[in-house]
Amino acid sequence: MENRPYFENAYFVIGTSYAGKSTMVKELAKKHGGIACEENYHDNYPEELDPKEFPCLTYTRDLKDWHDFIRRTPQEYKDWIDGAKRECEIIELRMLPDICSQGKPVFVDTNISIKTLHSIAPENHTVVLLSDPDISIRRFFDRPDPEKQFLYKLMLEEPDPGKALENYRQGLELICSKESYDELLYSGFNVIQRDENRSIEQTLALVEKALGL
Repeated sequence: MENRPYFENAYFVIGTSYAGKSTMVKELAKKHGGIACEENYHDNYPEELDPKEFPCLTYTRDLKDWHDFIRRTPQEYKDWIDGAKRECEIIELRMLPDICSQGKPVFVDTNISIKTLHSIAPENHTVVLLSDPDISIRRFFDRPDPEKQFLYKLMLEEPDPGKALENYRQGLELICSKESYDELLYSGFNVIQRDENRSIEQTLALVEKALGL
């Protein structure tokens, strides 16, 4: 993408699931009087998405039977996730200039790629939060998120719920692969590993230091 905007007042939080990204974005915005662009904030994009430009993001919007969503092969699921991230980046880069023009620090739980982040903000404006990849697989349905519980219910409705759950788990394993983890670990940005013994306040202090706040 040519002529990317450059964000002096935006701070990006990337990483794995269950690493605390959403919590940190909210806490940073609250403490520093900023704007929190929380997980999936791009859902507020004001324009109707064209399925030709955004086939992955419009897949669920135009889905007729949600059982088809969970019946995809693990590779199909991963490919959809990867495609959705690329499409989210396009939308985020369209939304962020207006958000950042409000004159406040902006804290972003983002899908923007590592490569792009290196080119659109100061290097110390991105922090990586990591958790054990196995946690994302084992605890995926532990959260009370309506979306996750909806998917879990769909799998229980399948003729063979155990097979449906295993199929989905294999998709999560592809998404949470060592390769994906290492890409974040060696991204060139400051990395903070999840520690169950660390308080939110202690983690926030580490994130603030990493971001130069």
